[in-house]
Amino acid sequence: MALLALVPLGFIATYTVLIGPTEAWELIARPRIGQLLWNTVRLAVGAMVLSAALGVGLAFLVERTNVPAKGLWHGLLVAPLAVPAFVNSYAWVSLDRSIAGYGGALLVITLSYYPLVYLPVVASMRGLDPALEESAWSLGHSRWHSFWSVVLPQLRPALLGGTLLVGLHLLAEFGALQQLRFPTFTTAIYDLYGSTFNGAAANMIAGVLVLCCLLLLLGELRLRGHRRFARVGQGAARAAVPVVLGRSRLPIIAGLTGLVALSVGVPTYALLHWLLVGSSTEFPLGELAAAAGSTISLAAAGAVVTTLFALPVAWLAVRHRGAMSTVIERSTYVANALPGIVVALAFVTVSLRLVPPIYQTALLLVAAYAVLFLPRAVVSVRAGRAFLDSTSKAMARCTAQTTSAMSAIFRKLFARSVSLYMLKSNEMRR
Repeated sequence: MALLALVPLGFIATYTVLIGPTEAWELIARPRIGQLLWNTVRLAVGAMVLSAALGVGLAFLVERTNVPAKGLWHGLLVAPLAVPAFVNSYAWVSLDRSIAGYGGALLVITLSYYPLVYLPVVASMRGLDPALEESAWSLGHSRWHSFWSVVLPQLRPALLGGTLLVGLHLLAEFGALQQLRFPTFTTAIYDLYGSTFNGAAANMIAGVLVLCCLLLLLGELRLRGHRRFARVGQGAARAAVPVVLGRSRLPIIAGLTGLVALSVGVPTYALLHWLLVGSSTEFPLGELAAAAGSTISLAAAGAVVTTLFALPVAWLAVRHRGAMSTVIERSTYVANALPGIVVALAFVTVSLRLVPPIYQTALLLVAAYAVLFLPRAVVSVRAGRAFLDSTSKAMARCTAQTTSAMSAIFRKLFARSVSLYMLKSNEMRR
């Protein structure tokens, strides 16, 4: 899995070696690269900080307070993941052309990517043991002080992992930033490929993106530390005592409503508006139905394959820490910082030269999906896995026994079906 995830990096490294160090330095050491680096870094830092603050705050409101309709709010707060960032930017720009530059990019990117922090944080917060927090209360600490000193450190793997995903996605974002007229490394790569098909310059800029990705990975690894967060003692799981909002209940509900309106309501309204008042009257249902069918099937296949790939990687990173497991886990994040066009070219080149039969097949596309989205699955699975203690071994054995029983039943049903099919075929021959 690590080797598969490193295919795009190998493509860039091979191309860099082929063009030579002199030409590579001339393509990188330009004033334009400095400007793109400044734009990329300040946008990444701003979006990561805002997404981290939103993700933790929203997770606390949903999991630790008595806010009404928690399930509904949880679904609405995750809904921005269903709206691609370039669709979100199109909605904002089509309604207000002044939404552009650094401010517009920071707004749209934060509204599109904060669920990447919210999801792992809310999953980790849901599995925390409230006994530690109650011990802090018994020592005289306030609820807020206990949260900052006891709860927040336990959320570190999920918080840092989600923030890392925001940074990596931003490094690879193209459509949203192009419409918002804010140039970054990724927009420059697409411009070079689209205008002059300048593979040398584009690949060198992609190499700079890889270096930025490595800095993010090292920073997240440094901040995460080497603490273990699983329980070592026995005990019954129970929910934490929710915080009573009181007079702040209505303002908080109004704030949640405003956030959902900005992140989901604006793109929904814009799409419906232009669908009704747009100049195009064609609505090819057949083509749309075919596209929807292929999209859903490929998305389902990509989700299943990506999750299966993430399970052993996250298990190795949590249960068997070491240099090798760290390298394997970190390698799954590299391709996520590269634009989709670079990943696509890498897989196309490798498939043509090494495995021509899978060129332009759904198998190759699903493999590219798995490489692009593997970090999301690894972060979420690792965040939940970090809090499982040794008592989970019994559950694992029970799950293994259940799986074995289900496999035996499936084999029996399959054998029975084959026998019935053969018997029916023999009768038809007679």
